[in-house]
Amino acid sequence: MTNYHLAQVNIAKRLAPMDDPIMKDFIDNLDKINAIADKAEGFIWRLKDEDKDEAAIVFQDDTFIINMSVWETLETLFNYTYKSGHIDVFKRKKEWFSKMKMIHMAFWYVPVGYEPTFQDAKDRLDYLNKHGDTPYAFSFKSKFTFKDALNYKQL
Repeated sequence: MTNYHLAQVNIAKRLAPMDDPIMKDFIDNLDKINAIADKAEGFIWRLKDEDKDEAAIVFQDDTFIINMSVWETLETLFNYTYKSGHIDVFKRKKEWFSKMKMIHMAFWYVPVGYEPTFQDAKDRLDYLNKHGDTPYAFSFKSKFTFKDALNYKQL
């Protein structure tokens, strides 16, 4: 048993308010996607009752939808993202969200039992956008380990 898990954040910028007809199919699929995550191998935790006011303050944008979760490993997160029913909705993201110029997904390691905060998520995204993939904040392109993260000196 390890003493760390993998945290992830991804943000998306809505094309319309949540009650707009454009967003209906996205809203209608949320319970399905969340149920797939909750039952996925390696799933630990996900943000459920998002505090929109706090997220808007931290990210300085109230049109962002923010998803955070914790997984046993990078592999289990990858399998959920690309090898489960999640992919069917993921492929439709252009229907509901605008293309972002910045990197909008980041991963990092957390101690077992830790639930990442909005500030943690923003810090990792900002770092990844500034420095690229490092053991402090990375993407699926990199396969950094917890040991890499422990030995990494932030720039």
